[in-house]
Amino acid sequence: MTFVNPTSPDGGSRTYRRDKIGAMTASVTSATRRSRRARPRRRATFTSVLGELLLTAGVLVLLFVAWQMWIGDIIINAQKNDEGAAISQQLASTPAPTPPPLIEHDDGTTSYEIPVPAAPAESQWLGQMHIPRFGVDYNKGIYGGTTRAKTLDKLGIGVYTNSKMPGEVGNFAMAGHRTTWGKPFNQLDKLQVGDAIVVETADGWYTYRFRTLEYVKPNQTDVLFDVPQVPGVETGERYITLTACSPLYSLAERIVAFGVFESFQPRAEGPPTALTDPPPPPAAPSV
Repeated sequence: MTFVNPTSPDGGSRTYRRDKIGAMTASVTSATRRSRRARPRRRATFTSVLGELLLTAGVLVLLFVAWQMWIGDIIINAQKNDEGAAISQQLASTPAPTPPPLIEHDDGTTSYEIPVPAAPAESQWLGQMHIPRFGVDYNKGIYGGTTRAKTLDKLGIGVYTNSKMPGEVGNFAMAGHRTTWGKPFNQLDKLQVGDAIVVETADGWYTYRFRTLEYVKPNQTDVLFDVPQVPGVETGERYITLTACSPLYSLAERIVAFGVFESFQPRAEGPPTALTDPPPPPAAPSV
């Protein structure tokens, strides 16, 4: 098909072949497409693959650290408190043992003879710990031994070898994590003088009161002596010692909380006032 341009400057006519223009346009488009298809793709090199693998590994490591330091702690902490509440409920539903005999003191007051539980074997359950300053739901298990693999990582609070037992004259000494694995001793630095530290066993409740906090080197084991930090001395007093790593996320030092014994409450009489009175304001987590 042809068409005539009537306004051609020379008065003549120019004839254009529409089919040729169309064919030329199609040819150019087809060539462009072939040129695009013909471009070679970049091949993956060893360096690029290695970089992507390292980047992926880095992301996975960061996710694992986040789990260990924060997310996992929240979940494990809640699980341990739930387990503790279940154990306390089980103890409460079991017939209470006969209370120990009353002892009359020189000042005319009386108190129960304090039963001393047998020392637990490694990883064996001894009792539950309640610290109202750490929250009304704080209820952590106490087990024999202080190895990470068998007690501190998997179970909770561990009792040092050769430690005295709850209510026994001397030093009832324990260790626990301050970070990771539920961090039962995370808030040791938030304890205030007079705060209750209550140990619950099948016999009843042993109430201690917090007195002081210290930071020591890992080799300063004198904090575990019967009279903490005073070797070769007997006072007839009953102490409690809680230890954890310090500062947070470090093994450089140990944070040590000391307390003194206040009273024993037999199970037949129900929980002590330290657990039934309105609790103190809960301490914020140490981060």
